[in-house]
Amino acid sequence: MSHYGGHMGALINPSILSADFANLERDLVKIAGADYAHVDVMDNHFVPNLTVGMSVVERLVQVSPVPIDAHLMIEDPDRWAPGFAEAGAASVTFHAEVAQAPVRLARELRRLGTRAGLALRPATPVEPFLDLLSEIDMLLVMTVEPGFGGQSFIEGTLPKIRRARAAITAAGLDVWVQVDGGVSRGTIERIADAGANVFVAGSAVFGAENVAAEIDVLRALADAAPHQH
Repeated sequence: MSHYGGHMGALINPSILSADFANLERDLVKIAGADYAHVDVMDNHFVPNLTVGMSVVERLVQVSPVPIDAHLMIEDPDRWAPGFAEAGAASVTFHAEVAQAPVRLARELRRLGTRAGLALRPATPVEPFLDLLSEIDMLLVMTVEPGFGGQSFIEGTLPKIRRARAAITAAGLDVWVQVDGGVSRGTIERIADAGANVFVAGSAVFGAENVAAEIDVLRALADAAPHQH
């Protein structure tokens, strides 16, 4: 799997959780300069919120100017995640806490031509999954409790990002480290310094006066950080 667009710099994936749900196509056009559009799928069971489902993701794939990065905050991803790959998502991330057979699922996603992502809630340790890194394309370290946008960054997740990146580097793997939660101008440099290379930003992007310019600012800040990898 190659890096989207062939560049090794920071990837900015705006979260449409902060977009206008009545005007998603218009808001996707606003983020045409981003790397992916991050779509949070929530089932009101794994997290206390209900967002969009597979049919909406399938339609967003058709109208989005950038690839879709689907983050499944749902129970039973073993059953549902492959459908999101079939719907055309370029990357499908499922949660470690609820996957019954994470390696089998990741292999199925890759077989369907999608990047396979494994997500960890803030309190979930990364250590049990370090031996499985070769089976995934991306590790998502949640930096807020999943469920709602606009929360403030949890500083205690930075050492976890560092440990994850160190393990990936030691294994010689090309696994992306994504962070989601409280990413903004004020936090992105520290997060990049810890070793993340994919940044999900919701309110920081869609709340900006100039959405396109904010994406460029965030990418530049992340690229300027003294990376650990």
